[in-house]
Amino acid sequence: MGASNKNAQDNIQTKGNKKPLQVLHISKKDSQEINNEQNNSQEDIKKENIAIKPKITNDESVQEIEDNNENTKTFDISQQDLNKPLNFSEQNTDFQLERTVDEFDFDESAFLEALNANEPIGATGETISGKVIAIESDGLYVDIGGKAPGYMPKKECGLGVITNFKEKFSIGLEMEVLVIKEQNADGMVTVSARALILRQSWEKVSSSAKNGELINVLINGFNRGGLTCDVDGLRGFIPRSQLEDGQDYQSFVGKNLKVAFLEVNPESRKLVLSEKKALLVSKLTSLELGQLIEGEVLAVKPYGFFIDLGGASGLLHQSSLTNGSIRSLREVFREGEIIKALISEIDLEKGRIGLNTALLEDSAGELIIDKQKVMQEATERALKTKALFDKKEQDK
Repeated sequence: MGASNKNAQDNIQTKGNKKPLQVLHISKKDSQEINNEQNNSQEDIKKENIAIKPKITNDESVQEIEDNNENTKTFDISQQDLNKPLNFSEQNTDFQLERTVDEFDFDESAFLEALNANEPIGATGETISGKVIAIESDGLYVDIGGKAPGYMPKKECGLGVITNFKEKFSIGLEMEVLVIKEQNADGMVTVSARALILRQSWEKVSSSAKNGELINVLINGFNRGGLTCDVDGLRGFIPRSQLEDGQDYQSFVGKNLKVAFLEVNPESRKLVLSEKKALLVSKLTSLELGQLIEGEVLAVKPYGFFIDLGGASGLLHQSSLTNGSIRSLREVFREGEIIKALISEIDLEKGRIGLNTALLEDSAGELIIDKQKVMQEATERALKTKALFDKKEQDK
């Protein structure tokens, strides 16, 4: 049996090609040396633990919280320093107070001059003298004394179409312009010579209308309502009703007419003229204050009488009729009656003539009591009032 077991063991080892287990034999002497080495290494570790304090390593989240706490502590300390009032006596450093403006060499006139130099030049509607400094195909630039020149578009350089643009305007040409648009972001304003000419034209015709002046105009067109003309660059209109002969009004184109100003309105750019008023004004210019006239009563109105003066009509207002009291105007004069009256007002602008009969009375209400006597003695009585009208004319 012993032989058969041995063979069985050999068969097991041969099967699977495995190596036989090896037994390590350690002597007593080697075991003692190993123990001594372990003891020595433990003692060295104890000495290192005593000499060096171990460093504790935190993860990133813990480290970030500690940094925030440290910053908060620093901020609290600095905030306390800000809230704490300054005590200059506790500081050894020199502290210099801030200087005021009065301690500097301050020149008020120079300061105001600097402000005026930077003040924008050219408000809308302002007239400025300037000099042409540059010419472009679409306009020109005018030095108006500001930080930037004024720009004048070609269409604003004059009235009508300008064909010889560069010949009419040369470098260095001095001219007056009107500011029509305030400065842009570059400090440049838009100016116009045309707008200035038109403004001056409106001022001129307004003055002429006030003085009752008559002008000659060339008729350059017509429409269904009347005729058109040019007055110092302004477009004038003559209604058909204001023509002496309005039937064949188209035949006036290309001819000259003497007209008066009927309406002048610069705001609405309305300029209305009248040939009929021109004839009336011509008649008025031949009249004088205090002059005795004779005419026919054309109409009786609630406020007075209209008197025909031969090409013109005058108004005899009820307040200038008599110094007495009346119940009705018709108890004094009637339509178609020929009367005499004094010219008490001449308004050339409105084309109006004011008349007066109360000044012909010797006593209050005489015209009502004895109208015929007043009319017969009107020439002699008018001479007495001449001094009154002479004084009125001098007071104007």
